[in-house]
Amino acid sequence: GEGKSALVHSLRRGDWAPSGGCALISSLFGGSPAALNIDNEAAAGAAPMEPQMQITELSNFIGLGVAGNFAGHLEQAGEAADFVAVKVADKVAPKALFPFYVPDHPGQLGVFPLSGEAIFLPEAAVSGDEKVQIEPEVALWCELEYAGEQVVAIHPKAFGAYNDCSIRRPNAKKISEKKNWGEESKGLATTLLPLGHFAPGCELDDYRIACYLERDGELHPYGVDSAAVDYSYFHRQLLDWAIDKFNHQQDEGPAEHIQGLLAQAGRPAHALISIGATRYTPFGETHFLAPGDTACVVVYPASRYGEADIREAIGSRTFGPDVSALLQAVRVR
Repeated sequence: GEGKSALVHSLRRGDWAPSGGCALISSLFGGSPAALNIDNEAAAGAAPMEPQMQITELSNFIGLGVAGNFAGHLEQAGEAADFVAVKVADKVAPKALFPFYVPDHPGQLGVFPLSGEAIFLPEAAVSGDEKVQIEPEVALWCELEYAGEQVVAIHPKAFGAYNDCSIRRPNAKKISEKKNWGEESKGLATTLLPLGHFAPGCELDDYRIACYLERDGELHPYGVDSAAVDYSYFHRQLLDWAIDKFNHQQDEGPAEHIQGLLAQAGRPAHALISIGATRYTPFGETHFLAPGDTACVVVYPASRYGEADIREAIGSRTFGPDVSALLQAVRVR
């Protein structure tokens, strides 16, 4: 991958290994997960990466999403009205941090929802009563640093393609009610790419987010192909905003008390943070997931690939080691 190593995780087995290094995979399943620790030298490919850790329900992490971090997405998703009463100091600021997975939570949020292979539609979506859409995003795998009850630092260590798959529920009281409806209701790519730092000039700055729906053998652009650097909040501004929400967001309107959820989860060492969905194409805005579809989210370096390359890669199901691709078969139970 021309100096870029990819980390591969299996959501079922939970193994980490350098991309292509199958012989190096050491099964960590059932053991204590080693901390994901990627330094700049390793991220640059100067040193081989050791098998690292698993992202499974055995992993010690909380799953959180950023709402409203791409101009226009909330309006397209019919969610802008939910945030009318949310006060923001900056009109382009994201609106809230919402949970999609909280380990040991007694309710729906305690169900591990991630899959690299499939999205299982909720029953009401099969009958047509509810509509489900792909939400194409970048997710950051982060170490959390605490001082007492407060989160004082967030250290992103890897990134990848993420599908914050959502039910369009106009009457939902909380954002999270649209997000986790059971196992395999969310998507995380099996390839996460190392992030040496999260500041201008970092690896992620070169990446774009593509999203397609494959239906009846045809590939339809579903999300507007967008640069990661076009997120409203990014780099240090996003991390500072997230730290504030970790510590100060209250249970108000569609938002939830994140500090309380962290305490309930035993203050996990890591967070998987999806940093916001891109805008939809006209097709994406008006078409919803159905059994037999394939939902495609691809995070790729713009310096090496164009949109035509990504369409071809989806069609052939072959991606370079510097690409994080998430292809999920849409199914019903």
